[in-house]
Amino acid sequence: MATVVIEAPRLHSNVLKDNFGHVTLDVSRHGGDEAPVSLIPAPLRGGNFALDEAVIDALPIPGTKVISARKYGMSLWGKTAQICTKLPDGRLEEYFLKTVSLGSHGRVMIEGEFESLKAIHSVTPGFVPFPHAWGKYKSGAEETYFMLAEFREVGEQPPNHIKFTTRLAELHKKSKSPTGKFGFHITTCHGKLPQITDCWEDSWEALYKKQLAHMINFDREKNGEWPEFELLCNLTLERVIPRLLRPLQTNGRSIKPCLVHGDLWDENTATDMDTGRPFVFDSCAFYAHHEYEIGNWRAARHRLSGDIYVKNYRRRFPISEPEDEWDDRNLLYSLRYDLGAAVLIPGCNLRRM
Repeated sequence: MATVVIEAPRLHSNVLKDNFGHVTLDVSRHGGDEAPVSLIPAPLRGGNFALDEAVIDALPIPGTKVISARKYGMSLWGKTAQICTKLPDGRLEEYFLKTVSLGSHGRVMIEGEFESLKAIHSVTPGFVPFPHAWGKYKSGAEETYFMLAEFREVGEQPPNHIKFTTRLAELHKKSKSPTGKFGFHITTCHGKLPQITDCWEDSWEALYKKQLAHMINFDREKNGEWPEFELLCNLTLERVIPRLLRPLQTNGRSIKPCLVHGDLWDENTATDMDTGRPFVFDSCAFYAHHEYEIGNWRAARHRLSGDIYVKNYRRRFPISEPEDEWDDRNLLYSLRYDLGAAVLIPGCNLRRM
């Protein structure tokens, strides 16, 4: 399938606010045209982080005492912290906290991530931080939702290619859709964008078409009308998707709905500093064609786009028939991620097909 590229005018960079104040988003790190050569910076630790009563009540072991809570890492859409506690038996335990103050939309984001981690952990324990609880703040002027999870110290990003792809393939192979269909039991969010996941479809073609059309609508709302782009979008939805995805489930072929992380890129993957094992986080899971997961790796902006990751994954989970259309499907799946980046990351130039 030939690639047609229509360059859109570059968007202007924006200033966002994270745990450590107002910062200029590093566009090359999140939505650039090539993979950064520098190492991914370690998560920053900041000053004290005020804990709402609801968070303290959600600590999983009664009688736990909070020693400290400090700002930790970065979230483009919320705040994150490391909580150090002392258990009733004297042992020390750490927790990770994420909060989002976007009203009812924050609830969708937090609950979706909690359910995503819960589903992945049930299949591959240790591959994600264990999610303990989620809820709503009891105080504060803003409507704020939180998720409390196991704390994992972030090391090398992305992780070792062999260890990482082995665990990812294990998740895809072992997972089993509760309905035997594609979808999920709840809405999950790519960044702060709600996905079409809260439905069940026998046809992967049908679900992916809904998802891509949904992302195209977000792009139109954020970046405005662009007639040439609209034409290519319509052709993709009506012609390309049926042509490439229908053969996966016709003429005697079938594909298994696999549980996917949903947004695997360099900084949603890491090596655990304590165990040396790979783990992933910031998930927006659902049951999909397993090849969808690595559509995000096609983008040159990711270190995961290197052949060493793609080839090692394919060794552990073979591609689907028709095999000779794998690259075309990979390009098609990458559109979903690139459009998401075009909507979410100010200053990137990814409105292309």
